[in-house]
Amino acid sequence: MRAQVLDAVRAELGEHGFDGLTMDAVAVRAGVHRATVYRRWGDVGGLLADVLDAAGDDDWRPPDTGSLERDLAGLNQEIQDAMAARPPIMAALIAASFRSERAAAAQRRLWEDRYARCEIVVERAVARGELPPGVDARRLLITATAPLYHRLVLLGTPPDPDLPGDAARTAVLAASAGAFTP
Repeated sequence: MRAQVLDAVRAELGEHGFDGLTMDAVAVRAGVHRATVYRRWGDVGGLLADVLDAAGDDDWRPPDTGSLERDLAGLNQEIQDAMAARPPIMAALIAASFRSERAAAAQRRLWEDRYARCEIVVERAVARGELPPGVDARRLLITATAPLYHRLVLLGTPPDPDLPGDAARTAVLAASAGAFTP
């Protein structure tokens, strides 16, 4: 039943956005009684929080190409593809996190999980000698991915096929110059 409801939330969010997301519409789409949805999730924020929490229940790992720049470019491509997907679920969840404290907390948990999983990309680069020891992996990862969120979410620009690689290259150059070491 949880999977049915979460699928219904994603579909409703993709079709109607946060403002059009209702507990009743989710119940109808999921084929469950509305009382069940209210009892288990409480409100729209609870539904969104559960969708975000469920996103972290996977076995996703960042790319391992043998090169820091290619790993970061691959990660950035995944982000761009997810942001450009239709319906725009990822963008809708990001927007919803500004309107629901429960969704915002779940989004923070998801980002913490994703960045923690991605730290291996930097660790491998240090082990290969691409970066010196002591690089702040989190700062490097945020620097590598931030241009995608800035352009796709904040500016609303269409996906750019060069952006994932350009952002990765910029971050690697900054890291190589010591930008993320004490």
